[in-house]
Amino acid sequence: MTWNARITDSLEAIEARGQWRSVRTLDKSAADPARAPVEFASNDYLGLSRHPKVVAAARDEAGRSGTGATAARLIVGGRQVHDDLEAALAQWCDRDAALLFSTGYQANLGVLDALSRAAGPTGALICSDQLNHASIIDGARLARAEVAVYPHCDVAAVDALLAAADRPAIVVSDAVFSMDGDLAPLDDLAAVCHQRDALLVVDEAHALLGPAAPAGAIIVGTLSKTLGAQGGFVAADRAVIDLCTNTARSFIFTTALAPPSAAAALAALEVLHSDEGTALIERLRANIDLVRRGHPSPIIPVLLGDEERSMAVSRQLLDRGLLVPAIRPPTVAPGTCRLRVAISATHTPEQLGRLTDAFHEIGVDFDE
Repeated sequence: MTWNARITDSLEAIEARGQWRSVRTLDKSAADPARAPVEFASNDYLGLSRHPKVVAAARDEAGRSGTGATAARLIVGGRQVHDDLEAALAQWCDRDAALLFSTGYQANLGVLDALSRAAGPTGALICSDQLNHASIIDGARLARAEVAVYPHCDVAAVDALLAAADRPAIVVSDAVFSMDGDLAPLDDLAAVCHQRDALLVVDEAHALLGPAAPAGAIIVGTLSKTLGAQGGFVAADRAVIDLCTNTARSFIFTTALAPPSAAAALAALEVLHSDEGTALIERLRANIDLVRRGHPSPIIPVLLGDEERSMAVSRQLLDRGLLVPAIRPPTVAPGTCRLRVAISATHTPEQLGRLTDAFHEIGVDFDE
């Protein structure tokens, strides 16, 4: 069989499973933006990607430093904006230091790789939640560690794994799980890690409203959600950051974060820490409550089961001017397909009302 035949067979199998994907292009700068669908798909929870101060900071930095970093920071050096942003991120996370990566995905790859290497010739035991993000799953695999996947949020299972471990151990978990919007029991995980002398790594990508990583936990974060920019980071004790700087392959062997992206994230942090930022967070909380009162995060899943129904409901919503993505395997387990509703501070009560009304018109129970 030729490679062309193998690729064709793979594509046909994807289509037969109802899992075909293609990129939808939306021109958000169209002459008539009123005709664009209302997005309930973006992770820009506070709308900072279009904030005038954030956009201006990126534009100004591009004028000073150019559009790209041109090489890895250990080769060509960093820019002052990289240092300033790392200092601001460390302060935001209440950690000694921070290190920038080109994406949040690369941050997870880098920190898990670096920590497992430091565990010694046999590597580490990485205990990973069943519903962790793909970047954590791939980071654990690439770290050449022994990986134990524990049932979702099952602290007792983590304790048992750590008690039986024959090598240094790392527990890694999302703080907010990206497809369900539920919260990890971080304080309980921290207590078990402390008792068993294990490291705790917490991915806070979606944790704008909490929970906060416990003291001592290594934080992985992204600049593309709360801050509306692009990139990722690790925040931790100085020794962990030095270790990542010297051994994290996804930091060493890739071009550094573009200076305009770093400047945008730094400006977004300034907005976040202002009265305006407080108001945006309060508005986000209120918007979530308008849709599903008391839900702990901006991510609201609507479980539908199979691929065909999920895609059909997503298309019906789009016909009503509402963009809500259907989530299918391999992102979620077979039989758990869903619509993933992402709420933003920029949504208006009228738009949120249109969303809930549309679900009811289609005959989908939007309530938990």
